[in-house]
Amino acid sequence: MATQGQVITCKAAVAWEPNKPLVIEDVQVAPPQAGEVRVKILFTALCHTDAYTWSGKDPEGLFPCILGHEAAGIVESVGEGVTEVQPGDHVIPCYQAECRECKFCKSGKTNLCGKVRSATGVGVMLSDHKSRFSVNGKPIYHFMGTSTFSQYTVVHDVSVAKIDPKAPLDKVCLLGCGVPTGLGAVWNTAKVEPGSIVAVFGLGTVGLAVAEGAKAAGASRIIGIDIDSKKYDVAKNFGVSEFVNPKDHDKPIQQVLVDLTDGGVDYSFECIGNVSVMRAALECCHKGWGTSVIVGVAASGQEISTRPFQLVTGRVWKGTAFGGFKSRSQVPWLVEKYLKKEIKVDEYITHNLTLGEINKAFDLMHEGGCLRCVLATDT
Repeated sequence: MATQGQVITCKAAVAWEPNKPLVIEDVQVAPPQAGEVRVKILFTALCHTDAYTWSGKDPEGLFPCILGHEAAGIVESVGEGVTEVQPGDHVIPCYQAECRECKFCKSGKTNLCGKVRSATGVGVMLSDHKSRFSVNGKPIYHFMGTSTFSQYTVVHDVSVAKIDPKAPLDKVCLLGCGVPTGLGAVWNTAKVEPGSIVAVFGLGTVGLAVAEGAKAAGASRIIGIDIDSKKYDVAKNFGVSEFVNPKDHDKPIQQVLVDLTDGGVDYSFECIGNVSVMRAALECCHKGWGTSVIVGVAASGQEISTRPFQLVTGRVWKGTAFGGFKSRSQVPWLVEKYLKKEIKVDEYITHNLTLGEINKAFDLMHEGGCLRCVLATDT
């Protein structure tokens, strides 16, 4: 392409400081260096993690930055040494890298990857510890190694999954974060078996994906827990078979669930990021074998607690990141499952806007009726 090796000026939504509206700016995007890929982002969705960092509560949050980590686009150019993708490839940027060479990748025990974390955690690229974004010469930090609220972004080659070009990018962008996180929490982290009783705390996108994954795994009962009873109607479509609103009960929610399930659930999933709910999710599990998976990200400095006896008597407390999926290897597989209609994606999209309407999109996300809002970047 004519832009290869050149600085590209494009539109991006810049977070100049915490809690202030994002500003659509003309941003200069430098060409990719060795081991890097420049991607033309066509569609990006909003996730609560973006809002968390934007709020200023994230200790790793750096400003000014370009947020966004759930997106899809087309490779514009690649840096030296990049062999697995080339210009024109359809891709999903992945905040969870997969280098296939580090101690983590080789362990066979985790999807976490250590190769670029030292750079992505501080908003820069690994090769020179600098940003590829600037506005009038002022550097703008990267976010989660993805920064998808921009018409063009630069990512590490270990953080980009090449996908089937037949897949609609305005839909499969969701496979960059929330949907795989929920499905994988069930399939990879908990390994839910047929006949299991499952409790899902928080019926947003991730919680609904947990329910969908549990239904596919053959769970016999899927109990949704949320303080917004309006969410049950939608949740039924994703496999939730029963609903409990903690506000309708005087007893602690864990006791309500233990009573409902003859001693507790087999698996529970906390999809909110609230440490008191994490405790309830563990304590509603069945003695002897119940497993609770923490999926939601709690605010910085928060701590979890329970009585050790809960674990001594056989309950297991686990956590998951990106649902345990290895990004470059398995996101393409998830795209294929979507194309075969084996997993839902379209059903999570409640709103479609443009990048220029991003502040409105954040407002929608906080109002509760929005699952995923997809932004087209052609503002």
